[in-house]
Amino acid sequence: MRIYITSVLVDDQDKALRFYTDVLGFVKKTDIPVGEARWLTVVAPDDPQGPELLLEPDAHPAAKPFKAALVADGIPVTSFAVEDVHAEFQRLRDLGVRFTQEPLEMGGVTTAVFDDTCGNLIQIAKA
Repeated sequence: MRIYITSVLVDDQDKALRFYTDVLGFVKKTDIPVGEARWLTVVAPDDPQGPELLLEPDAHPAAKPFKAALVADGIPVTSFAVEDVHAEFQRLRDLGVRFTQEPLEMGGVTTAVFDDTCGNLIQIAKA
């Protein structure tokens, strides 16, 4: 068993696609119309056959309160691995990304947390 697709609930798929590709550097893999929304996934550019991130609309009534509660408590919805948290922090900050947690070292793991502009906090980490 392996992870195939995981989701991030987003408030606007077009805005999310721009942020996750233009800012974070992921690559669009799938974009299929599904009713009013799309099956829209991105992947890491160096692993196009790897796990996909579904940019899923947050239209379900439970989604927005769930996302708001996580943000209010400072809890990231997911975590992305990076080679160098400090370098990625600086690169993203230079692009205007708002961080809620600057790089923090905790027992062999370094993390930072940013706002994805789509209603989520995302963690970057290097173990």
